[in-house]
Amino acid sequence: MEMLAERGRRVTVDELNTSKLLAHARRQAAQRKYDDMVIVDCDAHHYENENYDQILPFMENDVLRQLSIGGRALGRRGLVPSQAGFTQDMGGRVTRYPLRSTEKTEPGRIRDVQLGERWMDAMGVDYSCLFPTGMLNIGLHPQKEMESDLCWAYNRWLTEKVLPESNGRFFSALCLPFSDPEQSLRHVETFGHRKGVTGFMVTTVRNIQVNDNALMKVYRAMEERDLSLSFHSGPNWSEPVFRACNRFLSVHALGFSFYNILHCTNWVINGMGERFPKLPVIWIEAGLAWIPFLMQRLDHEYMMRPSEAPLLKKKPSDYMRDMYYSTQPIEIQDQEAMECTFRMMNAETQLLYASDYPHWDFDLPSTIYDLPFLSKKAKHNILGGTAARLFKLPPRNEKQRENLIKYGNLAA
Repeated sequence: MEMLAERGRRVTVDELNTSKLLAHARRQAAQRKYDDMVIVDCDAHHYENENYDQILPFMENDVLRQLSIGGRALGRRGLVPSQAGFTQDMGGRVTRYPLRSTEKTEPGRIRDVQLGERWMDAMGVDYSCLFPTGMLNIGLHPQKEMESDLCWAYNRWLTEKVLPESNGRFFSALCLPFSDPEQSLRHVETFGHRKGVTGFMVTTVRNIQVNDNALMKVYRAMEERDLSLSFHSGPNWSEPVFRACNRFLSVHALGFSFYNILHCTNWVINGMGERFPKLPVIWIEAGLAWIPFLMQRLDHEYMMRPSEAPLLKKKPSDYMRDMYYSTQPIEIQDQEAMECTFRMMNAETQLLYASDYPHWDFDLPSTIYDLPFLSKKAKHNILGGTAARLFKLPPRNEKQRENLIKYGNLAA
């Protein structure tokens, strides 16, 4: 198959097949005996925009539904805000992007489930938390009604069509229409009990205070239902501070960490850890290097100005060590710095493996398994043991059960 690559160059590639594409990952999984441990991918994606014909009919608002469906029929874009100039120069190396729609799947089954099973089997992943892609920008939508209705439609489609067909291997933290606290509460009350729903996800590319009093009832409802709260980060070249950047590389390097730093700071300093001590909070897709930086900065400021954070009963870094973090994109260039980061954040109990597949910079389980400074227990915990306990995921074979019991992660 011939395709147009970067700079007008034409290349010939075989038909895309995820299993073949990840053949090396499959060999890694066999060599490292991943079957003996539960591996949980806490951040994987699908392209929900390819399923809008199935999603949009679930919208509740008649006018918004008609506008959305009609607009797509006319070839219009813009259901979810996109970012001007946000392009990635990969030199034509990542062929799965332009060829994704050509991959063959069996009729009669949800396409995203089949593709997910292929990459999970290749990587040796047992369970995966599924997130959207384009809708990570939903917080930029100027109409909170559209944000809420799109989240509603997506959550219905995911819980009624996708998750039930995955044989329990997919689970999700559903999209929360964070701009509308009343609708957010309704989502928690409606979807929180559904099979495969382990919590809710806030897209952090937005300017809203996570400590707004109007959101307290949302957090309380999640805590009472034993659900988790995830903050999924992303970049935004339209953010005024990033208009000073002239390269995709720069925005990509800074943006993910920026939004998590912003919202995590507000969460910690405003005493949310004291107000909701039983609510698991997870910070996703910002790497790890920002964590020791923020711990030290907040501790330093707090020790000089404790009166500005009257709800805190311990240092900000201690509250950060109570929360969870996903690994991807893990900064592997300086392993001494990484080891220090792992120590500071209590990675053995607080770090969750994430691949970010099928995005171009995904991480295989070997990024954790091959770290020389990790104990066997830490590897088991990070790759899936901690997530299995947190999300109540059962072992898939007897050896996995033995290891979950051995390291104290078998869910009750």
